[in-house]
Amino acid sequence: MVNTDKASESRRVASSDDLEVSAYLEIAQEKGSATSGPEGSLDATREAVLVVDFGSQYSLLIARRVRECNVYSEIVPYDAPWEKVAHLKPKGIILSGGPASVYDADAPLAPPWVYEQGIPVLGICYGMQVLSHQLGGQVAPTKTREYGHAVLYQNVAEHPLLEGLPPSMPVWMSHGDQITSLPPGFQSLAYTDSSPVAAMGSDSGFYGLQFHPEVVHTPQGTALVRNFLFNVCGCTGSWTPGNFVAESLQRIREQVGTGQVICALSGGVDSAVAATLVHQAIGDQLTCIFVNNGLMRREEPERVDRTFRQHLKMNLIHVDAADRFVDQLEGVSDPEEKRKVIGETFIRVFEDEAKPLGQVDFLAQGTLYPDVIESQTPDNKASAKIKTHHNVGGLPKHMSLQLVEPLRYLFKDEVRQVGLELGLPEEMVNRQPFPGPGLAIRIIGDVTREKLEVLRSCDWIVMDEIKYSNLYHDVWQSFAVLTDTRSVGVMGDFRTYGHVVAIRAVTSEDAMTADWARLPYDVLAKISSRIVNEVPQVNRIVYDITSKPPGTIEWE
Repeated sequence: MVNTDKASESRRVASSDDLEVSAYLEIAQEKGSATSGPEGSLDATREAVLVVDFGSQYSLLIARRVRECNVYSEIVPYDAPWEKVAHLKPKGIILSGGPASVYDADAPLAPPWVYEQGIPVLGICYGMQVLSHQLGGQVAPTKTREYGHAVLYQNVAEHPLLEGLPPSMPVWMSHGDQITSLPPGFQSLAYTDSSPVAAMGSDSGFYGLQFHPEVVHTPQGTALVRNFLFNVCGCTGSWTPGNFVAESLQRIREQVGTGQVICALSGGVDSAVAATLVHQAIGDQLTCIFVNNGLMRREEPERVDRTFRQHLKMNLIHVDAADRFVDQLEGVSDPEEKRKVIGETFIRVFEDEAKPLGQVDFLAQGTLYPDVIESQTPDNKASAKIKTHHNVGGLPKHMSLQLVEPLRYLFKDEVRQVGLELGLPEEMVNRQPFPGPGLAIRIIGDVTREKLEVLRSCDWIVMDEIKYSNLYHDVWQSFAVLTDTRSVGVMGDFRTYGHVVAIRAVTSEDAMTADWARLPYDVLAKISSRIVNEVPQVNRIVYDITSKPPGTIEWE
């Protein structure tokens, strides 16, 4: 057993926090979700802008920048047929960047409907080159690749796309090709020292930018995107948390009718918001099932039960299946196999607990848009699957429940805004995320009860010190990782051979990209000192300074 210093634990607020113990349910996806339109995306009840993805690492950033302007956006593969996106009735189209060159034999190009629907189009980097190439211009490789900061100079007096922007401004470039001859009907709107055509436009509503307005390195980039949305596309900015809640409540009621819904409740931000949204829509037709899988942080199961049973007044079934999960994980060390074992076990436990409820028609879960993007084996051959996420991949498809996924097309920050709109307390809504597989993927190698207790103690200390230093809301996630490495040490004149624990803290907006957090040295020193003194199985602490990419936030 782990020996902890009770006095030091009690001197500050208890540290265990958010819980994204996901549903792990892959249930008859063909039956759709509460927010599903004909092709599984949101119905056309609001103005929308499509982001056509050519494999850019920034495609999600483009979608986020559009949504920050209160306009709904959705990413679609470059080869998506019009029939799969027509229900969105897009008011604008943005062509993303990408790693290809348009003159390559197998280069991805925009589908014909992009040019045939009479919808304004903005091409970014590779997207601009696609526009030029397909509309009769010329694209050629540059002598030297232009990557990094550049200065953009306007060469037109006034233009709707550049309204309110200074005559010169810093932008971020990342390209090895450039426009050498404009397509018929286009004019150059701006240039840089290395790119004679850094922005172009036509009277037909087609525009191109050689630089990336979606990244923070282009300071006026959001203003430029806003100009395209409002000045060119005629958007009004109606994508708000309040409107989303009202529309979602209506959709949930229409889909569920008089049916019964169960929700795999974790207590984390995503499942909490999803459950609250469904509960407000259908009340006692919802039953939440909370499964303690033994992979949670200290005191988490008690907090979840107390919050949702007593404070949110939901029907809640609390199942303690810790031994069942840990037994199933015995000898499993591969991260993906851990996910599959946990997911399969969860399904079986969930099925067992759902049977006494009688007829159940729907399953609600808190799947988010980044989960979908990272997990899917995409139709877009320009992109690649990163890893399996908890709600989205590879589990049994024989269950008959229909999915209710009201958050499936939201980013994390949007989920938090919706949570506040629903009246959830800020301390719940703004919790740090916690991975669906729990501590199992923060233990490198096989999972045992002893290792779980060691990691819980380390995690408690990390969170305690982060909160005590008022850093909790400055970082996206902060946690401990129990590595599979042992280290020689000296404690009390005796040789030790203990675990090495890594501390991970990152800053991010949506977890698609992240930077390692520059925690103060005194905070790191306090964390290290407390762990090696309070957790006798650990004798060395290291700090992870890897960003995402190239790493992921979690170690597994």
